[in-house]
Amino acid sequence: QVQLVESGGGSVQAGGSLRLSCAASGRTFSSNAMGWFRQAPGKDREFVAAINWNGGRTEYADSVKGRFTISRDNAKNTVYLQMNSLRPEDTADYYCAGKAYYTATGYVPTADYEYDYWGQGTQVTVSS
Repeated sequence: QVQLVESGGGSVQAGGSLRLSCAASGRTFSSNAMGWFRQAPGKDREFVAAINWNGGRTEYADSVKGRFTISRDNAKNTVYLQMNSLRPEDTADYYCAGKAYYTATGYVPTADYEYDYWGQGTQVTVSS
């Protein structure tokens, strides 16, 4: 059974930092793109960041560019999201996602329908 388990969420004041982790089990994602999405209360799920299979290419939503960094450790089958300079508008449930099949080195999917596996989410709350 494939599982993606997020951790690292919590409550923080504006300007603070959090590091989310997503540990995969049941299969390796070392040849597959991984991504982070978020969903705030009453809003649609939105793309946050994604990374290609070897970590050489990343994509970010404009709202998080320069503040968030996605990375991965294929030996640990884990992807990370370092979130700095957090804002109240970053408050949401954050979800890790993984593609089932190999993705070309230069391609980083940013749409949720492109991902096949999803975690249960971890909550991030940023207070002003």
